[in-house]
Amino acid sequence: MERLRDIMESLRTRDSVSVSDLAQRHGVSEMTIRRDLDELAQQGVVRRVRGGALSLLLRGEEPPFGVREREAAEAKHRIGADVADLIADGEAVLLDGGTTALEVARALVSRRVTVLPLSLQAATLLASGPRVRLVLPGGEVRQGELNFTGPLTEASIASLRFDTAVIGCCGLSSEHGMTAHDLLDVAVKRAAMAAARRSVVACDSGKFGRTAFGSVCPIDRIDVVVTDDGIPREQHDALTAAGVMVRLA
Repeated sequence: MERLRDIMESLRTRDSVSVSDLAQRHGVSEMTIRRDLDELAQQGVVRRVRGGALSLLLRGEEPPFGVREREAAEAKHRIGADVADLIADGEAVLLDGGTTALEVARALVSRRVTVLPLSLQAATLLASGPRVRLVLPGGEVRQGELNFTGPLTEASIASLRFDTAVIGCCGLSSEHGMTAHDLLDVAVKRAAMAAARRSVVACDSGKFGRTAFGSVCPIDRIDVVVTDDGIPREQHDALTAAGVMVRLA
């Protein structure tokens, strides 16, 4: 929902939000805003106080998986299908964690592919695929995200070779490259790209121009970016100038 996404954007840089200000800004009733804040409170994003809410996110921290899953949902579904179209039957695929990668898993579930997913959500989904060869990594499971992470995960990835690594990100820009909030996740993404013949970044256009804490790689290390048509023109042009194929889903 666009309104929830806007509230989340406000919470990235502010310590609190007020019901009256948000209602006026979005042209809705205060009761509607209260319901929005109650939903964010259930996700652990805010603590409700009289007249508004206080942010529980550290400055620059990514929102919980459940919140991100609803952001740009239609675009992520199209991106997932387009990424799957890039993958040939018989390929070995490393599939990153995150909400957009989960849509890729949905699109691959009926395909004849070998997949190493880096999230329990994707692993559970792909386990129902009759022709999917499912390989799981070792490692610690990150609470909330349910992603595999840590040195055991990196070692599992390094022992294998993949045709395609599908990578998600928290930010992507021509200046700072691909970035992620969690430093352990940064290391896993780097390992994934090093183990694959081709790296495909799957992200909605809201990630462009953002910069998270951890640097994964410069843009010229990426082979393909699949996104939606909301990508800023200057970012599109910078990617193509760096030799990256950009596909709009």
